[in-house]
Amino acid sequence: MITINTRLKAAGLLVLLGIFVTPFIINAQSASDDIPRLVDGHPDLQGTWDFRTITPMQRPQSLADVEVLNETDAAAFEAAENVRRDRDNFTDTTTTGDYNQFWYDRGTELLEDGRTSLITDPANGRIPALTDAAQARNRLRREASRLAEGVEVRPLAERCIMGFNSGPPMTPSAYNNNVQLVQAGDYVLIHNEMVHNIRPVKMDATAHLEVPRKWEGDSIGRWDDDVLVVETNNFARATSFGNSSDNMHLLEKFWLIDADTLGYEFTITDPTTWEAPWTAMFPMHRAELPIYEYACHEGNYAMAGILGGWRRLEALGQSGQQ
Repeated sequence: MITINTRLKAAGLLVLLGIFVTPFIINAQSASDDIPRLVDGHPDLQGTWDFRTITPMQRPQSLADVEVLNETDAAAFEAAENVRRDRDNFTDTTTTGDYNQFWYDRGTELLEDGRTSLITDPANGRIPALTDAAQARNRLRREASRLAEGVEVRPLAERCIMGFNSGPPMTPSAYNNNVQLVQAGDYVLIHNEMVHNIRPVKMDATAHLEVPRKWEGDSIGRWDDDVLVVETNNFARATSFGNSSDNMHLLEKFWLIDADTLGYEFTITDPTTWEAPWTAMFPMHRAELPIYEYACHEGNYAMAGILGGWRRLEALGQSGQQ
């Protein structure tokens, strides 16, 4: 698939933004006294926020007993990770996967607190094990995708429906790690740059809609002091977030650490997928550039090529042979 990262990287206008957090802020979800506020007194979370980082979602097995890296080890980890991820170092053309390094915008730094995972609970920094039902479901998904029976079985990100880092929940990834928040009375809008998806959060509702079910689910928000709490249920099906299902319950929290740093935490509960709930947290930094349109479908000839190739193999009696 051809996608276009429209954050003007070719013009060299992107600025690598730092991301700041401390263990106290992670635990307390506290805000400074001088955060911007709206006329109703609630924190003004509006703006464009950058959440790129190379801190892993899960703690690497090699760091199983290390929750936080010291300054020396963090620098060494960053250097090694940046070399490992650099697509221009992939000399085997069968493994480059998609683009060269020019198009990537995942950042180059760990979170400032040196954490070895974005996951804060469980304490081992790892996503809980999949249930037997989830493993069986994944086997069926992989088989359907491999056979390419139709557009509907291809991944949502491949179909330009939901971006791979917009979830929900949002997670740092390869590029377009930007989100815009808009507070508009009875709604808060979560606008992800990835695939240009907008998720409305209803601030005046108490019950989730059963129908129609949407790709991004049904989101209801409330204020807990200075923390915006968003609960999302009733997904149409699995989101682009790995291993998710339509049964996922998502609890997100947004709060201002300071005027230019937004705390973001999410907790996932889905007994049909994971053996226990789990939580991740990372900060976002106020971006200097606005959201840009993510041109996903333009020039996208891959879907017709994928399905057309499989139909040709079927006609030749070769389907299923890799």
